[in-house]
Amino acid sequence: MSQSQLELIILTPEKELFRGEVENVTLPGSKGKFEVLINHAPLISSLEKGIIEYTIDGEKHQTEISGGFVEVNNNKVNVCVELQMQ
Repeated sequence: MSQSQLELIILTPEKELFRGEVENVTLPGSKGKFEVLINHAPLISSLEKGIIEYTIDGEKHQTEISGGFVEVNNNKVNVCVELQMQ
């Protein structure tokens, strides 16, 4: 992993949606939207219905969720989510 990147893993109970290096990630926390950058303080938070946004090589990507949890530690962002029903 690059020193200027985060490792992001997005999981559902059924499958792994994404695993890779990102520049940042914005999450819909239960107390409001927040952004995780390199060297972010460790945290665990619940997530509300909303959109996870992350940037890879300057390009924005999105995943719509109905809720979940996130753990941030040592530049690793582990997200367990339920997906929006289409």
